[in-house]
Amino acid sequence: MNNKDLYAILGISRNASREEIKKAYRKKAMELHPDRNPDDPEAEEKFKEASEAYSILSDPQKREIYDRYGYDAIKNSGNYGAYSDFSSIFDDFGDIFGDLLGDFFGFGRSSRRRNRPRKGDDIWVELTLEFEEAVLGVEKEVEIPRKEVCEVCEGSGVEPGYNKETCPTCKGRGTIRISQGFFSISQTCPTCNGYGEINRHPCKKCKGKGYVYKNKKLKVKIPAGVDTGTKIRIENEGEASTNGGRRGDLYISVNVKPHKFFKREGDDIHLDVSVSFSQAALGTILNLPTVDGKSFDFKIPAGTQSGTTFKIKGKGAKSLRGYGIGNMIIKVNVVTPTSLSEEEKELFRKLAKLRGESFIEDKGTLFNRVKDFFN
Repeated sequence: MNNKDLYAILGISRNASREEIKKAYRKKAMELHPDRNPDDPEAEEKFKEASEAYSILSDPQKREIYDRYGYDAIKNSGNYGAYSDFSSIFDDFGDIFGDLLGDFFGFGRSSRRRNRPRKGDDIWVELTLEFEEAVLGVEKEVEIPRKEVCEVCEGSGVEPGYNKETCPTCKGRGTIRISQGFFSISQTCPTCNGYGEINRHPCKKCKGKGYVYKNKKLKVKIPAGVDTGTKIRIENEGEASTNGGRRGDLYISVNVKPHKFFKREGDDIHLDVSVSFSQAALGTILNLPTVDGKSFDFKIPAGTQSGTTFKIKGKGAKSLRGYGIGNMIIKVNVVTPTSLSEEEKELFRKLAKLRGESFIEDKGTLFNRVKDFFN
């Protein structure tokens, strides 16, 4: 399903706060949990959908991408929060249920899970192109602020010369156990927040984060044939991962400026041209422009009617799907003259009489029309 309404899945409005999102998910998860709905595959599927919706909407960056570009953009980013099993659901949502559910179903979290290599975040940018650049292709330089691994601590977050210490509370496990009656409940260690380690000497350069923000300039080749709405993915040019994972990807969303003469529909380029009565009646040759800056002679045949279209193959935009090149569609508009000299009027009168056509001339002022009436 490519057009999922994540807000509708959780039953919340599009401007819901983070706390409202969390509350709605907790309610849905408790209602749809497979343990409460045995042998009900529909409830299980809805439970996974609700978990996926929460994973996206609770993350500010993912939520912004979803709000602007829709579910497909999140889905195709490679890190969008879908779940293939219940262990991954409990792993990411321990803050909602506590680790009680994780231990109860055998999916307890550990510091190894939190510290495992993760792909860096994806970056989305918008790029505006001229009409010609989109049709013909172009190389553009884009500048993006992104996370880079701190060169001082090499991503560890620790000041050189020191090391992280094993958490004295959880002994490096990342979790602690609390006994309550017959149950033994596992919870995230409050001292190390589940990492199993404590950084007592954070790197002065990155303040212990392991990364710094830098502006990166990239030269990007935009293929011929892109249009407004085209998404371009550039692998490994997104945010850096600070725990050994691969870098995220860069996504470029294309906007194309309108052109003064040309319009585009799919891979076809449309051009409107105007001709006079005499040119339409007798035929003419027009020198017409093309998107690549060149021009060509095009013959308008005698007797062409206003609104007639002509197709010229191979002078449109290149297909991004590899299906060749579109066409140029020329639409002819016959222009009616609005001001005629007396000599021109006389010629039109003669033409109308020769063709047996009736006509009524505008005599101008009210005085002239009354005068003609009495005469």
